[in-house]
Amino acid sequence: MFELKSGEKTLSLASPIVMAIINVTPDSFSDGGQHATFESACRQVDKVVSQGAKIVDIGGESTRPGATAVTLEEELARVIPVIEYTADKYDVWISIDSSKPEVMEQAVNAGAHLINDVRALQEPGALAMAASLDVPVCLMHMQGQPQNMQDAPEYDNVIQQVNDFLSLRVDYCLAAGMSRENIILDPGFGFGKTLEHNYELLAKLPELHSLHFPLLIGLSRKSMIGDLLQRDTDQRLAGSLAGAMIAAQQGAQILRVHDVEETVDVITVMSATMASLHN
Repeated sequence: MFELKSGEKTLSLASPIVMAIINVTPDSFSDGGQHATFESACRQVDKVVSQGAKIVDIGGESTRPGATAVTLEEELARVIPVIEYTADKYDVWISIDSSKPEVMEQAVNAGAHLINDVRALQEPGALAMAASLDVPVCLMHMQGQPQNMQDAPEYDNVIQQVNDFLSLRVDYCLAAGMSRENIILDPGFGFGKTLEHNYELLAKLPELHSLHFPLLIGLSRKSMIGDLLQRDTDQRLAGSLAGAMIAAQQGAQILRVHDVEETVDVITVMSATMASLHN
């Protein structure tokens, strides 16, 4: 059984939990601009905590395909006040969605408990910073960068190559002094993958458990849902819930989603059903 520890806080991953997405950005693919102000972001935090999110994932830079980078100062101005608000008001886990070591440091100092890095601590200084902060870190696989990752993604064997990349990043983390208990893995749905790659990853998710780390899965409202169903981002709830349930059944521990209440309901029904199997 996996359990996350950050300072005095612990979080059981014995059954799947929901991580809520809070994009304090004007240009995220699904909800860009909806929570871009401090006030609107705080209201969204209030909402998702009341709906059962165990982790609130706060990000200040969009990583959608083709996204442009933001400055360090702008990213800090977006996320730190929202982290402080959340830490002051709620006893919930707070995640900082960033690749910049300076943002990681200030976020943890402001109350964040977890680092969620789409670049798997490959930016200069990020690995050493994360190790020094001694909090759990999620390492994600991405082929390329957000600006070009969907141009022409190619793999000989997507499962094997994602596994190999994550295994290598784990080795770097351990060599930097991080503990195994502080590492979470994310195969990176939609980050340098075709539609076929994404569904092969979802179907073969148990193969990623060979590394023996908890898995964080984020496919909420993504193009793998929209392109398959021919649905705009605001019409992808049913597909996202189906993906979340499949991921949970395949052993995912953390589901990163936009629609918290509905996903919590799905996981609650699934968990009750699974529990009845063992009675």
